[in-house]
Amino acid sequence: MNLPWHLYVMAVLYILAGINHFKNPGMYIRIIPPFFPNPKLLNILSGVAEIILGILLIVPSTTHIAAWGIIALLIAVFPANVYMFCKKKAGFSLWKFILLIRLPLQIVLILWAYLYTL
Repeated sequence: MNLPWHLYVMAVLYILAGINHFKNPGMYIRIIPPFFPNPKLLNILSGVAEIILGILLIVPSTTHIAAWGIIALLIAVFPANVYMFCKKKAGFSLWKFILLIRLPLQIVLILWAYLYTL
């Protein structure tokens, strides 16, 4: 079964993002809202999840399961995106407009993943 090229793009993006959780953990820990316990552990878990789901995306028998996992992950990390938008110290001095655009971008990423759930 030949997988579409854009599925490989998605897989690589999630694998690289997952690896980045370990290369630059402070960047991710900084945007985890304070009401979540153990930000270091949450960073590790989300990084591992991104790597595993990225790999599973390119295995034809697990593509649809991985896509559902990515959808769940994107929903789970949405509070971090909201926190990043609302709290100046979590926003990395980015323009509010850029931080605002990240919020609906999650919907686009969810829809992209949904293409592979069928």
